[in-house]
Amino acid sequence: MRQVEVELRSLISKEKYDELLKFFRNLNLLFTENYHETYYFKGNDKNLGSYDHLRIYRTNKEAVLLFKKGKIHDEIKEEIEIKFKREEFEDLEKLFLHLGLKIQAKWFRKRIEFKWNDINVCLDDTKGYGYILELEKISDELNKNKDLEILNKKLKELKIDLTPKKQFDKKYADYLKNWQNLI
Repeated sequence: MRQVEVELRSLISKEKYDELLKFFRNLNLLFTENYHETYYFKGNDKNLGSYDHLRIYRTNKEAVLLFKKGKIHDEIKEEIEIKFKREEFEDLEKLFLHLGLKIQAKWFRKRIEFKWNDINVCLDDTKGYGYILELEKISDELNKNKDLEILNKKLKELKIDLTPKKQFDKKYADYLKNWQNLI
């Protein structure tokens, strides 16, 4: 059965970020802290336009090729992820540039991830973009709506309002126009 990513995210303040960090650390949950350098690509082919998202990123330990099918802020998306050695990041970038793809934007963020029961919790501090809380589950076609309900309940439990998609879309569009100045 096809797996999908079920995800909710919200823009949060620095104060809320610090509060959530303290909350999750006090639960003594297993966590990882990484630095992500991410390059979003776009191409002339409609399949790599604004509805399909091809990106590469590197963390402290690895490089990743990531393709998400769907609109950028959809709550449920098909996702393909392939991991590489960290030092292969530049080769991936060269490959996509040689194929005629263009770098649409670069992101630089500190990500702290917690495993909260069966939910991946990400607290992001993204340069030029701000603070984001992300709740994510890997699901399947049969359970995706049930898992989305679970994430909504957890977001309410954390006393966080879901950021409307229009607000995220506007912030993302502004970032795409100005990312070179923001970073």
